[in-house]
Amino acid sequence: MHISQQLAALAVGQVLAGHNLTSTLDQIFKDYGDITPQQRAVTQDLSYGSLRYYGQLQALLTQLLQKPLQDKRAHNLLLVALYQLMHDKAAPHTVVDQAVGAAAQLKKPWAKGLVNAVLRNFLRQREALIKTLVADEVATYSYPQWWITLIKQQYPENWQNILEAGNQHPPMTLRVNQRLSNIANYSQRLSAQGLQFCAIGSSAIMLEKPLPVDKLPGFYEGEVSVQDYGAQLAAKLLSLEDGQRVLDACCAPGGKTSHILESAKVRLLAIDNDAKRLQRVQSNLERLNLSAELAVTNADNTNKWWDGVPFDRILADVPCTASGVVRRHVDIKWLRRHADIASFASQQARILHGLWPLLAKGGKLLYVTCSVFQEENQLQIDQFLKNHADARQIQIDFAALLTDVSKPTEQYQLTLKHPALGQLLPCREHDGFFYALLEKSAV
Repeated sequence: MHISQQLAALAVGQVLAGHNLTSTLDQIFKDYGDITPQQRAVTQDLSYGSLRYYGQLQALLTQLLQKPLQDKRAHNLLLVALYQLMHDKAAPHTVVDQAVGAAAQLKKPWAKGLVNAVLRNFLRQREALIKTLVADEVATYSYPQWWITLIKQQYPENWQNILEAGNQHPPMTLRVNQRLSNIANYSQRLSAQGLQFCAIGSSAIMLEKPLPVDKLPGFYEGEVSVQDYGAQLAAKLLSLEDGQRVLDACCAPGGKTSHILESAKVRLLAIDNDAKRLQRVQSNLERLNLSAELAVTNADNTNKWWDGVPFDRILADVPCTASGVVRRHVDIKWLRRHADIASFASQQARILHGLWPLLAKGGKLLYVTCSVFQEENQLQIDQFLKNHADARQIQIDFAALLTDVSKPTEQYQLTLKHPALGQLLPCREHDGFFYALLEKSAV
């Protein structure tokens, strides 16, 4: 299975060079079209795992090498193999043998011997090497130092929980389409297939183990969609009613768009600046037998697309660092830079300022990010409120919204206790989101 190690090392190298992991894997699988489905699955698992723990793996490799490897391919192959030895269930001798086989493909006379020596040295010194990592925060938590420092400053009481949650495998959570079914009936269908799950609230189900969507009963008939529980709160917080005119800004990939349409018979305009991603929104709507007006445009350039008729509700799911969803997008930790926060905050402010005039008097705008950085969240809203006297922030009672989880984890209970108005901290049950519900004065 050294082909999977080889391809995973290629993917890791591409990400460390600044490329998106999803796009990288898509291109690799296109270029290597003759690999088996199992090899594809293993490649993906090794890629995600190696990047999830990159801080730790890099620190180990630095100790194991007398000097940095100039050949990045060999370096990245060792990272992947170390991930397997540290976190995978494969037998150590098998991992080493496969890595040596993958090294042979590098066509370097020294590669096989070096890879074999480094990995066997790690196995001999494993416990001693791991102990040396304790004082290194980047190695311990596998985040860039600037990220760790910022989380420690902004969340002094539970910064470790936040970082650790971002390194967990994400759950697969379903949203039951209330128009076609309900949580009780759909739970029975899952039980009939022998699937393990737990119900969350009135419309969400968290599976014990992820599975392909074609194995979900009623998926192609629109009975259920895949959506994180934290993301499912958007439609609920909008207080939707039949007949309302609703704008979904920055709508792709469409999970919240379809949930809005499942919740009430509204007139929905959904916009996004990416035509390809908007096609995915359309596909989701077709599967669910829903319809909305879709438009490719920029949310902050309203002069080009707004018809002058106010919206009763606006969902502003703005671009952000995605720091709250790193367990699903492990490359983000290594692609983001500290300066990106200010860049995103500036873009968010433009969108928020541009959309506010489109909201009807007495209407509500829901500002959403999948970030845990306060500059993108409450600090952004505080600045907006200073500049808009006709806006007020409605406090969100997450404790009331999120009380229906069976056997809640400690992390989940911490997110309910957090003092920020709308910050959901990442935990087993949901990703990290920020919600700010803004209401425009009726006069």
